[in-house]
Amino acid sequence: MAHLTVSVEYGIHCLLWLTGPDRAPVSSRDLADLQGISASFVAKIFPKLEKAGIVRASEGVRGGYVLAKSPGDISVLEIVDAIEGRKPLFDCREIRGRCALFGNPPPSWATAGACAVHAVMLRAEKAMRDALASQSLGDIAGTVERKAPPDFSEQIGDWLDVRDAARARRTDPPARDA
Repeated sequence: MAHLTVSVEYGIHCLLWLTGPDRAPVSSRDLADLQGISASFVAKIFPKLEKAGIVRASEGVRGGYVLAKSPGDISVLEIVDAIEGRKPLFDCREIRGRCALFGNPPPSWATAGACAVHAVMLRAEKAMRDALASQSLGDIAGTVERKAPPDFSEQIGDWLDVRDAARARRTDPPARDA
């Protein structure tokens, strides 16, 4: 997790809209439009989330994504690793042995054991990963739910229903006269 990119933020925000009770599949385009972000960017994130088992895709006109498991069972760390891959926070280059005062090879005291800088960075990465693992998508959704007005979830559902209905009208064959 060298650097958490905007993909993580977009991904988590999109996943929040899938946490509602009995939420029907939501397309990546609708998730993007709902938040005013790039649909193509969201479309690149969701296959990674699907591969990680966080979401499940459904095909068809009313297709889209649903959570593959309960929001409380999806850690923020799982989401980060799915989107970013499991990259180290710090890439130690072992420069401790390159001091201009050292010959070649450097003295053993300078390179013995773990690099002190790398050790600090490993502890920091462990603390960050532990913190992300201790929080779930359900925890975040609960915070959002407590902050939002009581009818906000219903408004989201209504907005998605209108989009679904419009999409269905565009794809349904015209009625024939008998």
